[in-house]
Amino acid sequence: MKVLIINGSPRKNGNTSVALAEVAKTLEAKGIETETVWIGTKPVRGCAACGACKKNPGRCVFDDDICNRISAKYSECDGLVVGSPVYYGQPNGALLSVIQRSFHSNGDAIQGKPAAAVAVCRRGGSSAAFETLNLPFMMMNMPIATSQYWNIVFGREPGQAALDAEGLQTMRALANNLAFLLEATGGKPSPGAEGEDWIPTHFIR
Repeated sequence: MKVLIINGSPRKNGNTSVALAEVAKTLEAKGIETETVWIGTKPVRGCAACGACKKNPGRCVFDDDICNRISAKYSECDGLVVGSPVYYGQPNGALLSVIQRSFHSNGDAIQGKPAAAVAVCRRGGSSAAFETLNLPFMMMNMPIATSQYWNIVFGREPGQAALDAEGLQTMRALANNLAFLLEATGGKPSPGAEGEDWIPTHFIR
């Protein structure tokens, strides 16, 4: 089993890294391989709704940032954990762009695999950011690993997250629950509406 962990903070060794490292350490103690990918500090494009990825499935047409390099790892993993700092009550915008573009262009590779989100903040906005990160998982039939609390860790200055004892315990509970999901399913993705064609309903008559 392998879990891909995406560090969506521009600070490679900041508090988001501390939280995700606790998840990785717990998973690895259970024999589950992890790979942590940092989105970096270079510009990340937003989705242009061009539809080119539908003509060339598996890749976004914009190939000058981190998106396709992360997306290519979806087929190699059995589960996904995404972590982000909180900016104005929302996840990092660059991370959201990566998720939106990679799920849209290479969704078949991640569809149905267990996932979890982690939000890291100084004080407030974490619940809204956490919810935002979870919404794409629901659209992709991805079972969401729960924890003993919302997956939130607090800290402002680099490294302060290591002082949030309850937050780190929540990370360990999250990792244990994700490991349980992976072991219970044998790494097999959730079937969703298996065998059914998509019914794209709208309400314009």
